[in-house]
Amino acid sequence: MNKQEYNKQVALHWFEAFNEHNLEKLLQLYDDNATHYSPKLKIRMPETNGLLIGKNELTAWWKDAFERIPNLYYNCTSLTANDDRVFLEYLRKVPGEVDILVAEVLEIDERIIASRVYHG
Repeated sequence: MNKQEYNKQVALHWFEAFNEHNLEKLLQLYDDNATHYSPKLKIRMPETNGLLIGKNELTAWWKDAFERIPNLYYNCTSLTANDDRVFLEYLRKVPGEVDILVAEVLEIDERIIASRVYHG
C-alpha cells in the first residue's frame, strides 16, 4: 500500500473510532507527542491557546467531549490524502444543534503527528 492510500485508511479509521466514541482506538492512531489545535479548545480551555500536546492532553480533551456530548457524530463529506497528510471535511452533528462544517488536517508519519481543526 502506498503512503497516500495508507493515510486515507488512517483517516477512515479516525472517523470510525471517533464516531464510536472509542477513545482507546482513536488514541492508537496518534503519536505519543502528537499536537492538536482546535478553535473549540481556545474557547473551552483558553489557557491552552487552542493547542494540546501529547496523548495525555488528547485523552482528557476527548474523554470530556464524549462524556459531555454523547450523541456527537462526524459525517465525512470529503477526504483528500497525499503522502504527508489528509485533508478532511465533515459535518459536526449533535441532535438539537445546528450542524457545523469542519475542515481538519491530519499530518501523518506512520501515526498522526499533528492535527489542526478549522470551523466554517
